[in-house]
Amino acid sequence: MVQIILVLVLAYLLGSIPSGLIIGKVFYKTDIRQHGSGNLGGTNTFRTLGVKAGMAVTLADILKGTLAASLPYLFHVDVNPLLAGVLAVIGHTYPIFAGFRGGKAVATSGGVVLFYAPYMFITVLVIFFISLYLSKYVSLSSMIAGITAVLFAIVTGIIREWDIPLLIVVFLLASFVIYRHRANIKRIINKTEPKIKWL
Repeated sequence: MVQIILVLVLAYLLGSIPSGLIIGKVFYKTDIRQHGSGNLGGTNTFRTLGVKAGMAVTLADILKGTLAASLPYLFHVDVNPLLAGVLAVIGHTYPIFAGFRGGKAVATSGGVVLFYAPYMFITVLVIFFISLYLSKYVSLSSMIAGITAVLFAIVTGIIREWDIPLLIVVFLLASFVIYRHRANIKRIINKTEPKIKWL
């Protein structure tokens, strides 16, 4: 039981590593929390610091989820990797190392999916970039990606076999991502949501 608790706490702490804050302060002398949306995720990093910084933060946030989900295997603990991954997502969104103000859960959720269901990750990533190319809205594309993950889990379950833990987790994560983007939804409706210019 102690090992299980330690793994889950470590997963949360991994998720809590504020990639955007670290990269912004170390390489750009900028606290991205004081710019744009104030979030520590990749999208605000793109807007505030540019494409290179945005890509670095997004990749780091994805890998946090992947590494956290792998912890039960690395430490030989009988815990579903999805549970560890969810705690990393919570850490990313409410990081103890950054005043509990983090990102919007997209990249780290993707990292969890990358470890547990790589084909789902690839499918979601393709849909994300298609949506991003067509709409130029990162927020909208992120929500569509979450919905795609849920549909992928359902279709896979119908065709082959059901992975109920995966279905439940991707549904919860997608719902959480949409909840975190509620202000963006209003701006999209009002046509005031910023569009990307690099794609």
